[in-house]
Amino acid sequence: MVLILKAIIIGIVEGITEFLPISSTGHMIIVGNLINFTGDFANLFEVVIQLGAILAVVFLFWDKIWNSLKNLMPGKWGFRLWLNIIVAFLPSAVVGLITKKYIDKYLFSTITVVLALIFGGFLMIFIENKYRRRKGINDIDNINIRQAFFIGCFQCLALWPGMSRSASTIMGAWISGLSSVAAAEFSFFLAIPTMVAASALTLIKGGMAIKTTTEVIALGVGFLVSFIVAYFVVEKFIGFLKKKPMRVFAIYRIFIGIILLALVFFNVIHA
Repeated sequence: MVLILKAIIIGIVEGITEFLPISSTGHMIIVGNLINFTGDFANLFEVVIQLGAILAVVFLFWDKIWNSLKNLMPGKWGFRLWLNIIVAFLPSAVVGLITKKYIDKYLFSTITVVLALIFGGFLMIFIENKYRRRKGINDIDNINIRQAFFIGCFQCLALWPGMSRSASTIMGAWISGLSSVAAAEFSFFLAIPTMVAASALTLIKGGMAIKTTTEVIALGVGFLVSFIVAYFVVEKFIGFLKKKPMRVFAIYRIFIGIILLALVFFNVIHA
C-alpha cells in the first residue's frame, strides 16, 4: 500500500506538471527524493506514466488528430502538420540518443534540477518579454518547416532535467513567431512522438526493473492518475494562456528553485 500511495503522489505530480512549463521530470525527481521513491523501478515509473498524460492530450485533441490523419496525403494540411511534428521531434531524438548516458550520469540530481529550474525561469521571462507576440501565428497549421526545426532544436534544452520540455518548446515557438496558445498547442502535439519514443526506449532498456505484481499495479495506478489529472490541467492551461502571460510560471520556478537550493545547503534534502 505504501508503494501504491507513492505511485498516486507521483502520478498527481506528473499530471499537473507535464504540460505546464515547470518541468515534470524535475518535480518528480525532487518529490521522489522527498518520499523516498527512487531506484530503477522509480526511474522506469516516472517515464512510463508520462504516457498517461500524453493520452489525455490525445483525448482532448482527438477531433483535430483524427481530421489530420484523414488529410494525411501530400499537399493536405494533415500532412504538413505531422511533417512539422516529425521535423521538430528529430533534433532532441538524435541529441538525446547521443548524450543519454551522460545525462543519466551527471544531470539527474537535485542540485542540477534546481539549477535548471532557476535558469529556465529567468530564460522564460527574457524570451517572453522580447519575443512573445499577442498577434503572432495563431494556428499550428500555418507553421513552416524552418520554424518547426527551430522549435525542435530549442526542445533539446529539455534534455537537461528541470528545464521542461513544455517550456523549451514554447520558448522556441515564441521566438519563431507563434502566439502563446499556438505555442502551447504545438508543444502538446510534439509531446506525442517525443514521450512515446522516450517511454518505449525506457521500457525496452529497463523493463526488467518491474519485478513484482505490486509494481505492475503501481504502474497502472500512476498511469491512470496522471491521465485524469493531466486531462483537466491541459484544459485549464489553454484557458489561462488566452488571458494571462506565462510569467507566473517562471516566477514559480525561480521561487521554488531558491527554496530547494536552501534546503540542499542546509542538508534537509540530498544534493
